[in-house]
Amino acid sequence: MTTFDDILEEAGKFGRSQKRIFCLLCLVSMPFAGVYVGIVFQGFTPEHWCHDPGMSQISERCGWTPLEARQFSVPRVNVSAGAGHSQCEMYDKDWNNTAFICDDTEDGFSNISDGFPIANCKYGWEYDYGGRKSFVTEFDLVCANDWLVDMFQAAVNAGFLFGSIVVGYLADRFGRKMSFLMSNIFNGVIGILMAISPNYVSLLVFRFLHGLGVKGGWVAGYVLITELVGVEYRRTVGIIYQMFFSIGLLILPLIAYLITDWRWLQVAFSAPYLIFLAYYWFIPESPRWLLSQKNSRQAVKITKKIAKENRRILSNNIETLKDENVEAATASFVDLIRTPKMRKHTFILMFNWFTSAVVYQGLVMRLGIQGGNVYVDFLISAVVEFPAALLILFTIDRIGRRLPFVTANVTSGLACFIVALTPEGMFWFKTAVACVGRLGITMTFELVAFVNTELYPTFIRNLGVSVCSALSDVGGMVAPFLLYRLSGIWLELPLVIFGVVSFIAGILVLMLPETRGLPLPQTIDDIEFPDRQKKSVLTEPQAMNLLDPEGAASKGPFVV
Repeated sequence: MTTFDDILEEAGKFGRSQKRIFCLLCLVSMPFAGVYVGIVFQGFTPEHWCHDPGMSQISERCGWTPLEARQFSVPRVNVSAGAGHSQCEMYDKDWNNTAFICDDTEDGFSNISDGFPIANCKYGWEYDYGGRKSFVTEFDLVCANDWLVDMFQAAVNAGFLFGSIVVGYLADRFGRKMSFLMSNIFNGVIGILMAISPNYVSLLVFRFLHGLGVKGGWVAGYVLITELVGVEYRRTVGIIYQMFFSIGLLILPLIAYLITDWRWLQVAFSAPYLIFLAYYWFIPESPRWLLSQKNSRQAVKITKKIAKENRRILSNNIETLKDENVEAATASFVDLIRTPKMRKHTFILMFNWFTSAVVYQGLVMRLGIQGGNVYVDFLISAVVEFPAALLILFTIDRIGRRLPFVTANVTSGLACFIVALTPEGMFWFKTAVACVGRLGITMTFELVAFVNTELYPTFIRNLGVSVCSALSDVGGMVAPFLLYRLSGIWLELPLVIFGVVSFIAGILVLMLPETRGLPLPQTIDDIEFPDRQKKSVLTEPQAMNLLDPEGAASKGPFVV
């Protein structure tokens, strides 16, 4: 019997054909960045205050701008602390029955306004748009309704959680290519429907569906390319595939700068998915999947095309091409927590997946509320993601997995503490330290996926990665509530929380075993009694082959 890996030795493990397909699929990661963290620009909350129809008439008579009128219609808050006008309260006054002189000053007016009744905003809000329109200003998601902004990011993360499961099943049932193409149709249509949503409820529904389709399509693309290349190239294509996500982050602030309306920005995020439908003519179905479906004739046909494009000649072995998969032991969730060390590994990894998502998304979304130039800040923070993968590749085979894992967690936590406690006047220092924290949490996100695969035995490895990494999507749902609710108490309070959880995650990693140079565990006994584990000649590329690509890619853009 000839396996597909055997045939790849002849057809080319990463030849011209695979490189062409890989370059096409990498482009899918770029619009994913806009879907993932586009809330920074789409959910921008500008300076706002209560609209007062009566004051509007006076403003027209006096020739005041909205900001000048605000001085009289809105009470000031925390005057002694230097704060400005209230964003959620107004003077409950009938200005049409009030003698008002146009040349009154704010100081003079404040002397007579002390006794005016104050009420919550009754007639909506006015905004200092600053040239940008967001769904926050369109649907008045401020004051008592500001928590609804958190739901926008929570909805897409809920979609990510279900998308990995749903599209993963469809990819196994109907094929990688078909699932990828159907996801792109779904993403394009749902994304456009988001852009024309008439109300916020429909926007949230479409946002959830968009997350489901985008994450599922991203996973299907990852699975397809990893199944087309030789085992030793899987880590490389995985890292580069997600580096294009970082490239998408670099492009995102430029697109947002040029497109200032959130609806048209949503169209810009969605249109590429419709363009990806052209891949129908440029990418093949996975021969591995076809073999698993007993469709060896089509698998042979596609493999011959790959070999021809790679300018390689196949032997007659291809005529005996068969599926190399065999029946595996049945795995269940109970196996993840039944024994002491398995239980310890599971809970530590789940906490690290959760922490990585909370801190990463929290740091990205914080760029939209910290002040300064959001476009420049976003660009700078995106640049620092690129060294993360290189640092991992440089260190994991030299000094091991655990020390870089711990260091990345502690570094991100320490950076959060330093930024929180640094005075506002030291802006560039805070920015530099925040970038170090972003680098640390990006490394953590990538390392937790890598370590996760090495701490479970073969028969339960895919289930272990899927269950533990599901906590990253849960963390993504929690992150906006932590950031936006706590920042209302103190702007830097979320950073303190991020620092605490990162430190705890780093300490917990010290309780995990070092896996550098060790063969992958095959049974639970190999985990519980590592001294009994027999030495293996299994090479790292062969070890990577034991993990189904879909299991490795099931939970987010940070998978190595």
